Parts: sequence; C-alpha cells; structure tokens
Amino acid sequence: MITKDDIFGYTPDRQYKTTVAYFSMEYAVDQALKTYSGGLGFLSGSHLRSAYELKQNLMGIGMLWKYGYYDQVRGGSTLMKPDFVEKDYAFLEDIGIVFTVPVHDAPVHVKAWLLRPETFGTAPLFLLSTDIPENDELSKSITRSLYDPNETTRIAQTIILGIGGAMLLDILGIEPDVYHMNEGHSVSLNFFLHAKYKSLNEVRKRVVFTTHTPEMAGNEAHSYGLLKEMSFFYHLQEHEVKYLLGLDGDYFNYTLAALKFSRKANGVSKLHGEVARQMWESNPGGCEITSVTNAQNKAYWADPIIDKAILANDDQGIVSRKKKMKHELFRVVADQCGKLFDVNVLTIVWARRFAGYKRADLIMQDWDRFINLLNNKNFPVQMIWAGKPYPEDSEGIGLFNQIMSRAKPFKNCAVLTGYELALSALLKKGSDVWLNNPRMYHEASGTSGMTAAMNGSINLSLPDGWVPEFARDKENCFLIAKAQDSLSVVEKDSLENKNLMEVLEDAVLPMYYQKPALWLAVLKQAATDVVPGFEAGRLAKEYYETLYNH
Repeated sequence: MITKDDIFGYTPDRQYKTTVAYFSMEYAVDQALKTYSGGLGFLSGSHLRSAYELKQNLMGIGMLWKYGYYDQVRGGSTLMKPDFVEKDYAFLEDIGIVFTVPVHDAPVHVKAWLLRPETFGTAPLFLLSTDIPENDELSKSITRSLYDPNETTRIAQTIILGIGGAMLLDILGIEPDVYHMNEGHSVSLNFFLHAKYKSLNEVRKRVVFTTHTPEMAGNEAHSYGLLKEMSFFYHLQEHEVKYLLGLDGDYFNYTLAALKFSRKANGVSKLHGEVARQMWESNPGGCEITSVTNAQNKAYWADPIIDKAILANDDQGIVSRKKKMKHELFRVVADQCGKLFDVNVLTIVWARRFAGYKRADLIMQDWDRFINLLNNKNFPVQMIWAGKPYPEDSEGIGLFNQIMSRAKPFKNCAVLTGYELALSALLKKGSDVWLNNPRMYHEASGTSGMTAAMNGSINLSLPDGWVPEFARDKENCFLIAKAQDSLSVVEKDSLENKNLMEVLEDAVLPMYYQKPALWLAVLKQAATDVVPGFEAGRLAKEYYETLYNH
C-alpha cells in the first residue's frame, strides 16, 4: 500500500502540519488534464499549486472525467457545438486501489489514480473513476462527463466524490484533521463520517466548507426520496437525516446541509460573504460564514518577461512584450476566424465561463453605439469573446452563437472556441482591457481579472465579487457604475450598458491613445496591487489560518 510519504514526496512545512483533504468536483491544474469547466476548477487548481509551493499538508480529492467537460468546436455552419472525446492520461499513476461505493443499493467499483506533486507542481491529487471493467455500463457512465445532465447520474457523481473520497482516505490509512468541501458537491462525505464517528459534533470538528453560489436557485437540491434511493445518505434513513440536521421539506439542499455539517464556512469574497450570510441566516444550526477571497497562482499564470519589466518599471519593455503577447493571441484569431488583428490597436476581451448572468452581449445592447465604437477611426478597437456554455444549456449556446453571427461581418471582432487553460492564458496576456460586466451580486468572486492584471491587461469591471477589494477607479482599473438595486433587470441592463460605453468612450480609449504614460501607470499599479493580495499563496495560507487551524 502506498504511504503518505510516498504520496507527497516532500515533508510538509511545520507551520502547515494540519492534514487537509480538499474535495472538489473539478480541478484546472494544466491544459493536459481536462477535469474542469470554469472558475471553480481554476480556483482549486491554483490552490493546489500554491499549497505545493508552500509545502502544505494538503491533498486533493477529485474525479477523473473520461470525456472531460466537453470539447468546444465549430460545426459545419461555423457555429459552436459540444464534442465528447475520450481522454487518456499517461502521467497519472495507477496506485492499485479499487474499492466499492454503494450507489442505488448496489456496489459500484471505483479506481483511484494519483497525480503526483512533481508532475505539474501541485499538492497530490487523487482522481476517482468508475469507468473500469468491473462495472456495468451504467456504473461506468458515472465518471464520463463532468456535470452530467441526467439527475441520477449527477447524484451518483456526488456520491463517488464525497463518500468515495472519504472511503479512499480510510483505505490509505490517512485520517485528515480537516475535510474541506470546495462547494457542496461532496456533502455526502459527511454521512460516511457520521457512520464512522457516530456523532454530528465529531463530524463538525473535522469539516469546513466553501460556498461559491450567491443565488438560491443555483444551490443544488434533490428530493429526499430520490437521494435515499440512490444511497446518498449512506446508512441513514430520510427521517434520521432530517432529525440529525434539523431539516424539513421535500428537498435536501446541498449547501444548507454543508453549513450544518461544518464547523466553519466561507464565501469567496468579502461581498459574497455578506450575501451568503444574508441568504442562510434564517436557517438555525448553520455554522459561521466568514470570507476568504479567491486568488490565482502567479507562477502559473503570469508571463515572466512582462512581470520582470513591470517590476523594473521598464515601460519600453512592457510595451514591447505586450505587443509580442498580442501577436501570439492574434495568430489564434487568424487561425480560427480568418481575421488579422493589429497589435497597435486597443484590444478588449470578454472571456470566462459562459453563463447568462455574466452578460457576454451587454456591450452590444445599444447596437448603433456598438457599431460606432467598432468604426471609430480615431480610437480603433478590437473585440474578442470566448467561453464555454454548459453543453445542455441551449439558451447559453444560442447566445454564444448569436454573438458569433453578429460579430462575423466585422474585421475587428472575433469569437474564439476552445476556452480552456491555454486559451485563457493567451487571452489574458494578449488583451489590453479585460471586460467583466456580470449582473451585480451574482458573481461570488470571479478570478479571471486577477490573472489579466498580472499580465498587463487592465480590468474594466462592475464592482462585483472580488473587485471592490481591489479597485481604485482610473488608478488600477476602470470601474463601470452599477445601476440602482431597485431597478428592473431590463432597466439595469440598459443603464449599465450606457455606463459601460461611457467609460470606454470617455476614459479608456482616450487614455490608451492620447496618454500612453498614464495607461502604463494604471497597468503597473494593477499588477502591483493584485499581488500578493489576490495571489493564491495568500489564499492557501489564509485557509490554514482562518479555517483549518481553528
């Protein structure tokens, strides 16, 4: 049996002696490993990288998705379509462990793979798979696609992650001091721990929780009857679960249960911490909710050449490197879209997970004004969009394709497919302006703007998520004024579009073209301000200080 020393390959630093098992449904650690869909994975990937850099006593538990999330490709009509292609990973280590997890009152065989720390520079990561010969086709399908649209498959995925992950640690002889649920997907692990320790208080001593979802509708819930039928509660009956946690109603809410099982929880920005406390404060028995603002790993994301130039206050070096990074991005634009972009033209990028509340098309809302922006000869612009909608989200895919169709006639607009780690890095390095315009209070944190700032791209953003903790308008970013909370959604969209366009026309474009020294000052200040406050070393350290060691 593999030992803990073998798993880590390094001696954890004494200040991080608390053993932590970090459970997450997705991890974005390298372009070669397709185990993520968006920001949740980007966060957990950076967390594991910084935990490795600090030599923390932390290991990850996740899932090995046979098809990843999906491959975003262009169909015959040049519009996007999801493609599901089997992935192979020769760099994962078979540690010789296969065990069974009860799912729907039947044993499902689970195989554990190890991503060793030295492979990509991360804390050790165990990935679980049911796609093995011992299982029937239905059981094999559990770990085929991240966030499967079938409800029972999705529940089975959370059982494998939670109960399966906890079982694996027992098999390895590892008894973590802390089980950290990164989002509520792994909440079933608590039922395994309750069976082991026979006490809710004993479970609470060991469990902490990070919530990422500021909308009630976005918090996963399923009927008690279905969950019981699926063996989600391990050995407990429905009435026992309700009594144990002080719950009622017909639906079991993952987030609420996680709050009741945990000794402490956190939101992922100061603003989100406030929103989360307001959301859940009426439910008795929940734990304290603090905040640990998300962050990203600089060593992975920052271009070392522009970083060196920024630190040296070398304006010529910054400008030169920025143009080279833009050229690299524009090669992808030319390849995918047949359009030749100019490195001397201000380039705006909107790129992130493609969800409705993020409003990818907000800049287009006043179409005539958008056309004027594109046709401005004195202050020319180039615009790029990228992002992956959920593969079953017909509305999201429809919006992506609509933007693609509307942008197609313009030589200075491009929509890129294949938004994964590698393209995300190119976009952050090759953009001048990083556009972020979600509906207010819907973005728990957002992290893409952090890594954009590390690469000399200036944030143009509404003050949601992490932004209020960072932003100083026209000093390290450009802020879009938010609409009044009392307005309707339609009114907010209209007003915030107007505010966005005003900032672009009156502040961003004139500064870029007429005051390049001031532009560079804002760029350098942003890069200075984003580290260490929004670098994942701070986050990894803060989790130990705030959640793990208490």
